[in-house]
Amino acid sequence: MLPVAAVRATYVVALGYACADALDKSHKAYNLYKHDPQKRRSKVAIAAGDTFLWQALASVAIPGFTINRVCHFSAAILSRQVSFSFSLVSRWPPPVRKWVVTAIGLSTIPFIIHPIDAAVEVGMNKTIRQMYSEQDKE
Repeated sequence: MLPVAAVRATYVVALGYACADALDKSHKAYNLYKHDPQKRRSKVAIAAGDTFLWQALASVAIPGFTINRVCHFSAAILSRQVSFSFSLVSRWPPPVRKWVVTAIGLSTIPFIIHPIDAAVEVGMNKTIRQMYSEQDKE
């Protein structure tokens, strides 16, 4: 459907958003701790790194992978590479199947957003964010 360069451009835009959000959060941390240089340095770094990692996972990597797999398996089913008895669907011409696969992939977005966000939040809370909280206790 889209040229490879256009698909890659969407990832550049998504990563640009992740960088902008990280910059915004680090700027807020800087302003919050501007009178405490020792805390400021670590708080700004944590805000930037945590936000970028969260955005990279929740907005770029996991949704991209999930939608890719949904499209891959949808295309396999529609082209009968998987043994199902969808004889009507398998007679669709390739361009129609391609559009249907794209529509299926796009239609998954509203259903995957919140579970992915929640999973990334829990995963980061149980792993890397524990290092930040340990640093705050010192």
